[in-house]
Amino acid sequence: MKCNDFLKELTDYLEGTADAQIRIELEEHLHWCHDCEVVMNTTKKTIEIYRDNQVYELPDTLRSKLHAAIMTKCRHSKPPNKTS
Repeated sequence: MKCNDFLKELTDYLEGTADAQIRIELEEHLHWCHDCEVVMNTTKKTIEIYRDNQVYELPDTLRSKLHAAIMTKCRHSKPPNKTS
């Protein structure tokens, strides 16, 4: 199994709906592919946080820095080319 195949099956794997053979292949892939293991663990944690509806308060200084970074990125992004 290649990484692209793993990513295509990740949702079913995490939801427990992947068939037995696919699950075996996914788990074998995880044994040797650190990148996919990181993606799986990060996705799993994100889902857990979302399901728990936990609210994380950011310190004001961090919130300000994050807001400034987002606004800078938005100001410097180019609008998509429009074709007529």
